[in-house]
Amino acid sequence: MEIFIGVATLILLIILEMPIAFALMTSAVLGLWITGGGALVTSFLGDVLHEESANYVLLTVPMFVLMSQFMAKSGMARDIVVCCDLWLGRIRGGLAVACVMASAFMAAVIGSSTASTATMSTAAYPTMREVGYSDRLAVGVIAISGTLAIMIPPSIILIIYGILTEVSIGKLLIAGVGPGLLTVVGYTTAIMVMGAIKPDAVPARPNFDRPAAVASIRTVWPVFLLMTIVIGALYSGIATPTEVGAIGSLSALVIVILMQRLQGKDFLNSLTETVRTTVMIIAIISGALMFGYFLTLTQATQNLLDAIRDAGMQPWTVMIILVFVYLILGMLMDQLAILVLTVPVTFALISQLGFDGIWYGIIITKTVEIGLVTPPLGLNIFVASSLTKVPVGECFKGVAPFILVEIIILVLLLAFPQISLFLPGLMG
Repeated sequence: MEIFIGVATLILLIILEMPIAFALMTSAVLGLWITGGGALVTSFLGDVLHEESANYVLLTVPMFVLMSQFMAKSGMARDIVVCCDLWLGRIRGGLAVACVMASAFMAAVIGSSTASTATMSTAAYPTMREVGYSDRLAVGVIAISGTLAIMIPPSIILIIYGILTEVSIGKLLIAGVGPGLLTVVGYTTAIMVMGAIKPDAVPARPNFDRPAAVASIRTVWPVFLLMTIVIGALYSGIATPTEVGAIGSLSALVIVILMQRLQGKDFLNSLTETVRTTVMIIAIISGALMFGYFLTLTQATQNLLDAIRDAGMQPWTVMIILVFVYLILGMLMDQLAILVLTVPVTFALISQLGFDGIWYGIIITKTVEIGLVTPPLGLNIFVASSLTKVPVGECFKGVAPFILVEIIILVLLLAFPQISLFLPGLMG
């Protein structure tokens, strides 16, 4: 009865559009009160919740968010787009490929899919339309490219997954490199194929301005430097993920100050946005911890595990079912909400079945990527549509070929776990 009331309350509050953090907390407090009375609620709020939310690892979140804010406010993203366009625009579909490459670089420093999509919508879309790309293809490329920030480190989704599961965040972030690069190759291949099938729909710039292309490299060195610092520190193991976030934030601040690209108001806005984003994320994590504690007390998780074990399903059957469920949820719910609501339960399940926790984190992250561009709630689609004024329906049509690519990559990641686990394995 307790579990039914708690879950029903959570579903009702989500339907009523209460913020997910407060919906989780409210339903958890109600469930705890029914289970053990006011004393249990007071004990949890006073001890367990504080102990969990004061976790040192949580400092990883504001550090990486602050780093991304400094880079976003300084205009580095536009420099990346211009550089990639100058070098790749001469080939058929080159500007679309440049959009993908620029998004990959931004993912390595910004770490936000919506921020990346918004930046590309304003920086790349006008140029793509000018050289002859259709609205459908231009926005489709922009929206799908923005999802790279979900996988390529520093990925906030992978950090939160690591916090929820206590899996090594450093290894999780490094694990995202291989799948992220594979995804970039998949997107660019799709663009090339579309260019071969319909040359008129995927244009090319007639001229290549070599001096301008070479000169543009000088404007993007800060991005390469920051990528080297962050990924190098993570891969070498000389710093923890929290320390790497702090090093990255300080490095980004020093770089943009030396380049005179950060005004006083931009600095204050970066701090404000970092606090706002961090509070939102930690509130959601705290709500998830409370609800997870409630589920533990009711034995719901263990009962689910026992039921699946007794059903006699093979481990891979369970995994395929979970992936399918995550893809469906991605169409209907916010990606962060899906993560905090389901991972505590599903992680216990896959661990008991013998699957690797880091590999599972990459699989879940890939389903989150797909959810960002699938109807009816594809967030990246709505961001791109609102900024480019292209109808939502056209945007969904434009991204459809890339969703097929995403599904193929998801199958490859499932079939070949070493794509995700090779680099973490070298870390020891």
